[in-house]
Amino acid sequence: MSSSAATELWEAIARDAVDESSLWGDVLMPEAARVLEPIFSPLAEDRFALGLETIYEGYLVHYGEPRLFEPPDPDTALLLGDYLYAHGLVRVAELRDVQAVADLSELISLCSQLRAEDAEGDGALWAATATLLGRGTLDEARAALRLRGDAAPLGEAARRAAGEEGVDAALERHRTRFPA
Repeated sequence: MSSSAATELWEAIARDAVDESSLWGDVLMPEAARVLEPIFSPLAEDRFALGLETIYEGYLVHYGEPRLFEPPDPDTALLLGDYLYAHGLVRVAELRDVQAVADLSELISLCSQLRAEDAEGDGALWAATATLLGRGTLDEARAALRLRGDAAPLGEAARRAAGEEGVDAALERHRTRFPA
């Protein structure tokens, strides 16, 4: 993704949120404080980048350190995160790729389960989903994580599809959004 495309991505997420609600405009970080770093979209097809990063920002609003927003309280964070999840899914649905929407719905659901259980594996899940989005090939690997807490098949699938370097870089950027 070119730097101008990346800039447009962040501007679109922020602009659409502000257009949706003045509340989201009120919780938008000042431009100087924003961390405009894509995490998992570099692993995905370009057509999915905006939807994927919108959903990931919702995930960060719920559980980590967001890049664009700073909600003042847990209620606002919950509402904003849910808005971003929904809006990201809408963006991908506009591409008319039903399998991609299903993959992202599974991602959101399984990430919620992992967080509720205080379990590991969300990074591998994000990497595999981004890398193989819309291909319908993740059922067994997601089941290994869901049922046995084994994220290895997801990590292996992501690395086979995108290579070690790209996946490792995405996972490192992901870890920085969730400080201990």
